[in-house]
Amino acid sequence: MILQLEKEAPVAPVAKALAALGYKTTEVSTQYAHYLVGIGKADVDIRRIGQLPGVRDVHRVSDDYKLVSRKWRTRPTVIDLGDGVRIGEGGLAICAGPCSIESEAQMEKVMAHLLANNVRLMRGGVFKPRSSPYSFRGLGLEGLRDFHRLAQANGIKIVTEVMQVSQVEEMHDFVDVFQVGARNTQNFNLLDALGSVDKPVLIKRGISGTIEELLSSAEYVFSAGNERLMLCERGIRTFETASRNTLDLNAVPILKEKTHLPVIVDPSHGIGLREHVPAMALAAVLAGADGIVYEAHETPETAASDGQQTLDFEESARLIRNLRRVFALRETLE
Repeated sequence: MILQLEKEAPVAPVAKALAALGYKTTEVSTQYAHYLVGIGKADVDIRRIGQLPGVRDVHRVSDDYKLVSRKWRTRPTVIDLGDGVRIGEGGLAICAGPCSIESEAQMEKVMAHLLANNVRLMRGGVFKPRSSPYSFRGLGLEGLRDFHRLAQANGIKIVTEVMQVSQVEEMHDFVDVFQVGARNTQNFNLLDALGSVDKPVLIKRGISGTIEELLSSAEYVFSAGNERLMLCERGIRTFETASRNTLDLNAVPILKEKTHLPVIVDPSHGIGLREHVPAMALAAVLAGADGIVYEAHETPETAASDGQQTLDFEESARLIRNLRRVFALRETLE
């Protein structure tokens, strides 16, 4: 069960009362609230718990992931990045940019493209996990500082990947959203570290991860103190070889049912084929996604990484227009 406590309420008496009922408790303090998560098998009347001094609300949640469950927080979480940029139910967030940040000139061109299409979220990696140690692995912290400077000047919000615990603090002041990549979805030390910062976190589904495992990864961050979370379906590895991954659009309505967190879809990694990225992005919107993140580059053929799944600016502009049209259609269907 989950207990939301009144501000500055003493925890010990409530924890003691729950222990007497056979529940082990974990205290969770976030940016917004103070909770006790109770684990136990005892069948108790939660009304008794709700009457304890200092308890504001109590909910019975049977899932292993409790804090991110929609069973207790029925109102969807909306992530406010400031300056009118919001991600969550009721809108469609669009985030685009290159797989890798390559140069200042490249960043300026991408930002001009985004602003021309009224997009305020830019993705781009400065630390890149690559399968080969000989591939381009990003510009690092200096590249991120340049990215931040240009983004600030243009009113753009940055989404970029963090790969290890030691990078969290040094990246903190230069990012708007920390991205946890597919290879780090179960890096629990990193997830714990991101729970201690007041910056939104976008968690990508693991390469062969289940929906339950993705939700459990989010639970790690929430339980460590950070409620500002988003989940990203980016395709999973299956026996199919005709595409890079298998984009699991089943995950979108299932996640929307199971969690109050925003659900984002990455069709670029999901299918890995440039010509099919737009179709999968539009399908994801109809499936109920709260946002789309995809790769865009002025000349994908010369991109340092993932050119085969990256849209050029003309294709990107067309997709943005169509995403908004399909979202408007979805709103009429609901």
